Amino acid sequence: MDVVVIEKPWGKEELLEKNQNYMFKRLTMHKGHACSLQYHEVKTETVYLLTGCLKVYIGDKEEELEEVIMKPNDSMTLYPFKIHRMEALEDSVYLEASTPELEDVVRLQDRYKRV
Repeated sequence: MDVVVIEKPWGKEELLEKNQNYMFKRLTMHKGHACSLQYHEVKTETVYLLTGCLKVYIGDKEEELEEVIMKPNDSMTLYPFKIHRMEALEDSVYLEASTPELEDVVRLQDRYKRV
């Protein structure tokens, strides 16, 4: 599979592999930007931070989110229906390994008007 680059308002996703069993991406998020506050109905994903610093908002209810700071070599697994958002405190690069449901994103909030 050729690498598929998906430009995002916060940076980019590079889809390195997608098959019937799993999906593997490298993501670049620019300082001060954040992805949507979201959850997945089926997809489970594990995030591994390579460089930078991410603040992860995570929880079971939109109004009760915990803040976790990820530094290089930290990882986190996000299960279905776990609400989350990554925000880059520095330019950051991270890997995401997940189940293959590419379109399984339920956006609750988005700085870039994609809700």
